[in-house]
Amino acid sequence: MAGYSKARIAEDIKRELAAIVRELKDPRVQGILTVVRVDVSRDASFARVYISAMEGIETAKLAVSGLESAKGLIRREIGGRLRLRATPELRFIADDSVEQSVIIAKKLEELKANSED
Repeated sequence: MAGYSKARIAEDIKRELAAIVRELKDPRVQGILTVVRVDVSRDASFARVYISAMEGIETAKLAVSGLESAKGLIRREIGGRLRLRATPELRFIADDSVEQSVIIAKKLEELKANSED
């Protein structure tokens, strides 16, 4: 039962965080950003948030610095929207999984085009 609660909290935070990121006006938080994954600690006091950008890892790192500076606002918004007993402290981490998936998709398209010739 505890695992279900932790997973549910992680999904709720991910959903709300995606909405909050779109509302931020920080110029560092721009482009197509994706909240890839949220890992919540066992006692739900910390959450690691993995952020990826379509433009690449450098854009994701820039967005992470913007999100770090808005961490208090984001945490307050999540606490208000989810009504958690204790809102976890957020740690943002840049991730390049979206960029990697775009590269893989391009390679698959090339293979498909070559096999049709």
